[in-house]
Amino acid sequence: MAFECVVVTPEQQAFGGSVKQVILPAHDGLLGILTDRAPLLVKLGLGPLRLDLPNGTEENFFVDGGVAQMKDNKLTILTDKATPAGEIDAAGARAEYAEAASRRTTDDAGRKKREHEMAAARAKEAIATGQ
Repeated sequence: MAFECVVVTPEQQAFGGSVKQVILPAHDGLLGILTDRAPLLVKLGLGPLRLDLPNGTEENFFVDGGVAQMKDNKLTILTDKATPAGEIDAAGARAEYAEAASRRTTDDAGRKKREHEMAAARAKEAIATGQ
């Protein structure tokens, strides 16, 4: 049985339609959502968002932060970034990782930003290579 899902960024609606299952990157790990799930509000982390469609195919995105709410068989995902897997280049992700890793930091905020960028680049590469 399917339920409705909407993925929204500040710029656009990245997805809207029926899904059978969603695997999303919660702030503390991956979380699966199915039809008739109890109401839920969760903070998103960064990583792969997988949408299993009723026709047996799937759509994948890279998301970075935001929130997801499941209520009355409607999942709403609000995120800063939802990049379709087809737009992610593995070589570009490796280059992003190398650039972030080589950057020197002098304070805690810079170190956290560098670690976040490195984690995002690793997640993008995994999505691009299908891992």
